[in-house]
Amino acid sequence: MPGVTLLNNGLTTACLLLLDRLKQSVQKHPKRITAAVATLLLTGGGGAFAVASFAPDPADLPVTTVSLPVQSLAGDEQLSSLVDMPPFALYRSDTTRGSDTAESILQRLGVADPAAAAFLRGDGLVRQQLLGRSGRSISAETTDDHRLVRLTARWAPDEGSQFQRLVVERKGDGSFASRTETAPLTVGSRLAGGIIRSSLFAATDAASIPDAVAIQLAEVFSGDIDFRRALRKDDRFSVVYETLEADGEPLRSGRVLSAEFQNGGKTYSAIWFQPPGAGKGSYYTLDGQSMRRAYLTSPVEFSRVSSGFAMRLHPIHKTWRAHLGTDFAAPTGTAVRTVGDGVVDFAGVQNGYGNVIYVKHRNQHVTVYAHLSRIDVKKGQAVDQGQKIGAVGATGWATGPHLHFEFRVNGEHRDPMTIARESESAQPVPVAARPAFDRLAANMRVQLSSAEQIMQASAE
Repeated sequence: MPGVTLLNNGLTTACLLLLDRLKQSVQKHPKRITAAVATLLLTGGGGAFAVASFAPDPADLPVTTVSLPVQSLAGDEQLSSLVDMPPFALYRSDTTRGSDTAESILQRLGVADPAAAAFLRGDGLVRQQLLGRSGRSISAETTDDHRLVRLTARWAPDEGSQFQRLVVERKGDGSFASRTETAPLTVGSRLAGGIIRSSLFAATDAASIPDAVAIQLAEVFSGDIDFRRALRKDDRFSVVYETLEADGEPLRSGRVLSAEFQNGGKTYSAIWFQPPGAGKGSYYTLDGQSMRRAYLTSPVEFSRVSSGFAMRLHPIHKTWRAHLGTDFAAPTGTAVRTVGDGVVDFAGVQNGYGNVIYVKHRNQHVTVYAHLSRIDVKKGQAVDQGQKIGAVGATGWATGPHLHFEFRVNGEHRDPMTIARESESAQPVPVAARPAFDRLAANMRVQLSSAEQIMQASAE
């Protein structure tokens, strides 16, 4: 019978294929196959034979033949169906570099389009806003044969609520056109965390946390943690911070919204809160106590410190002298800020100190900022905590760019770090704003817990 023949042929072919694959598997993994067969015989043989004993003899089973027509496409028809598939678009993104050319940008974006490269080289907007500019977000849409459809670059200034967009687009006739646009940034948030292995910046780098956020972390917790000397291996932190995005892509980081830092077995928490109707906000602990103290611990943002409050070999005179203050190593031009509210008592040049500023605070407290490259205040001027008053330099008896900082109480030199940490805190959350603060704190606790879980998962 034709149907039976067809069935037998199909079964024979299937069996041959099965045997061939089994042969290949045995040749490729002889030890594994032998072990598997032995295991089956030892552990499953009894059950297998027990089941087999109840099965009817195959010779007694009825045979039913089913014949179904199968229509297959000819080879040229199959090829035609593939050729007629609609084209698809490819997308890729990257970040510009200072050394970029038109060719290097297109190569990293997967574009192979000589006409596009020629346009980028010759277009004024592209040369001005893209080529040679580092740190700008770029993306490209291409055809399936890697011809450019659209190239978009996005960037935003350090301040402000808008971003710039440069668009290079292929027109219907195959030529290209460029344009710039301005659009509002959207505010999002990101949860992250890290573990200290060597330094704060190494931990934030490993967690892809921007330097601006790392600096804010050090600033927020500087009243409780000495980030220069007291960080320990396996300290950990969680943070929730703003991201400023353009077309869904983060362009820069914003303010730290909440954070938690575990240092030496103690846990410190902070949350940003602006009371309703208040002109500005501040950081508080999760129970509502202000984290703002009368003095900052550093006159420059978190940076490498070359020496602390101790005796040292004077770099000019080569003799041991008491180093009555702290030297903050930083590049020339780095902004210097006053550590507390006060009035400028002196701003000028002194022997040894070079360009120097004295700020008088209450309770007979005076701070000194020496070796400046620039002075931005005048004698008698009132200054607020954190206000920029000058810039790091190497004037006077300085062998390299750094800020020499002193804290004097009744004319006596004191360790500025100790004074800052012992200074009084600002007022807690106002009573009227407490319900709003408690709601925000509860929400931030949940987010910090999620950030902790993310950090633990990435560490495993």
